[in-house]
Parts: sequence; C-alpha cells; structure tokens
Amino acid sequence: MSTQDTIEDKLKALEPDFLAVENESHRHNVPPNSETHFKVTLAARRFEGLMPVKRHQQIYALLADELAGPVHALALHLFTPEEWEASGRSRPDSPDCRGGGAS
Repeated sequence: MSTQDTIEDKLKALEPDFLAVENESHRHNVPPNSETHFKVTLAARRFEGLMPVKRHQQIYALLADELAGPVHALALHLFTPEEWEASGRSRPDSPDCRGGGAS
C-alpha cells in the first residue's frame, strides 16, 4: 500500500465529510515517485468547537508513524463542514518549493 493510501485510510477514522490527500512530492527536490510531501484537506464534524492547533494534533496523532518515517512535510487544511462550505469548498494553493523540483 502506498503512503498516500495509508494516510487516506487512517484519516477516514475522523469520518470526514470531505477528504483529499495530495502527494506534492513532485514539486520538491526529491527522487521521482517519492511520497514525502503531502497536502491534506479534510472537513469533519469532529472539528466543531476545536481550535486549529487541536485539529492538527488529531491528525498528527493518527499519522505518527508516517511522520516519523517517510513523510517529510504535511500541509493541513482542516475545516468543519460549515467552514468548508463557507470557503467555497476551496483551500489555498501550496507555494512553490524554494529547493526546486526534481528534473
């Protein structure tokens, strides 16, 4: 199972209304087909009433093994379902990597 699949499977425990896991490794200076840099966009009722740091802590706890191993960077965009709808169902684009992409 790929790292991306593992991340998706583990985050399903939060019963998301929306979940997108994007492998952004290709935008960084890593070997081809790497799975080291990810962006997670997740909307879940479980985040209602939680400050952003508490939401992030839930993700870090679920993905502790991946963060201790293959995952180097994890961008998190975490919403309640209402926040997700109010955002227009969009999240910020990731900035370009200063180290450049692999050629």
